[in-house]
Amino acid sequence: MAEDRINLEQSTVLLVDDAPQALDILGSIFQGFGVKEQIKCPSAVEAVKILQQRPVDLIVIDCGDPEMDGYAFTRWLRRETPAPLRYTPVILVTGHASQAKVQEGRDCGVSFVVAKPLTPAVLLKRILWLAGDEREFVECETYVGPDRRVRNFGPPVGMAGRRKGDLSAHVGHAVEENMDQADIDMLLKPQRVSL
Repeated sequence: MAEDRINLEQSTVLLVDDAPQALDILGSIFQGFGVKEQIKCPSAVEAVKILQQRPVDLIVIDCGDPEMDGYAFTRWLRRETPAPLRYTPVILVTGHASQAKVQEGRDCGVSFVVAKPLTPAVLLKRILWLAGDEREFVECETYVGPDRRVRNFGPPVGMAGRRKGDLSAHVGHAVEENMDQADIDMLLKPQRVSL
């Protein structure tokens, strides 16, 4: 992985956050990644207007915008915009990464959900993952976005983590006799231990 390089110099990144300090932090992180063209938006509504005029390569949006949150923005992007704009990768940034919020992000079509506080290393890993992502883009009545079954496929080759082919589906034959129920009961029965 150390030999792999990604050049973000020619990329256009749309950064959306209603907190000016958070927007500055995101801008600094992407400047450190070599991104020269950053479009900073204080609201998702303004981001919609920008995307109606020009495409971008990556969108990083905070989910907490009171006027139009990151979930509603992603639903709009995935369902209301023409191709290839609707396929733009979206990284949703949230301060509350509960299981329900992560699932809501996944179900509205985001590429990744990243929890605050952000670190450049985590954000770069997600961008590298997106660069090597081979997930299909799904379009149906109830969902539009990258295939949500990412756990079934695992990370791109070269990144740490389990992949679909890591474990064999073949269990094999038993090498010992099955245990008797009395033996199983003895294993589960609390035992008195003397110290």
